[in-house]
Amino acid sequence: MFIEEYFKTPFWFEEKLDFLKSLTKATDKYIKEARELQKNYIKKTNDFGNSYHSTPLSADTKFKDFHNYVGQKAWEFLDWQGFDMQQYITFFSESWVQEFSKNGGGHHSAHIHHNQHVSGFYFLKASENTSLPIFHEPRAGARCTKLKLKNESVVTHGTEIVHFKVKPGVLLFFPGYMQHEFAVDHGKEPFRFIHFNIQAVPKEMAKVNI
Repeated sequence: MFIEEYFKTPFWFEEKLDFLKSLTKATDKYIKEARELQKNYIKKTNDFGNSYHSTPLSADTKFKDFHNYVGQKAWEFLDWQGFDMQQYITFFSESWVQEFSKNGGGHHSAHIHHNQHVSGFYFLKASENTSLPIFHEPRAGARCTKLKLKNESVVTHGTEIVHFKVKPGVLLFFPGYMQHEFAVDHGKEPFRFIHFNIQAVPKEMAKVNI
């Protein structure tokens, strides 16, 4: 018997501690501003059940090296998958930091970011006691015809949902079509991460828009 595997979904993980200390400090003000904007909500709910989003980080020079590094890695991620990246350039369409409520309940429902080629996270504050990212089977046909699994605790070709335990300094890339969510956080320890989305644009189009 010969076995081949097709239609896999790639994830790239990297422990990148170079940016951890500086970006944790650089994002403090953004989280503070986000919390200030929702201070009435925080007071009303006792800081439970929310996720505090920052304004875009792309214009802040403190994040320049990080964005340059991630942008290059995203290009390599697409190139590694077999795409002819000599015809494209990558750029950030979105980059922001967010932190879950201190008293727990923070989460994100399953979603995708439309018209993105690469998405990812850089975790600044996380532990075994915090929330974690969850990913869903991206193939609609496979989900429609799914059979009952022998053992749902084992990751197999039939697995429909997977999650990853993360820690500070972990950089994660995945295809933009991946549906993802974050498990409910219990507020035991801080949970903060940078979320980014990247598009690949034909070089000819990029020249026209310059």
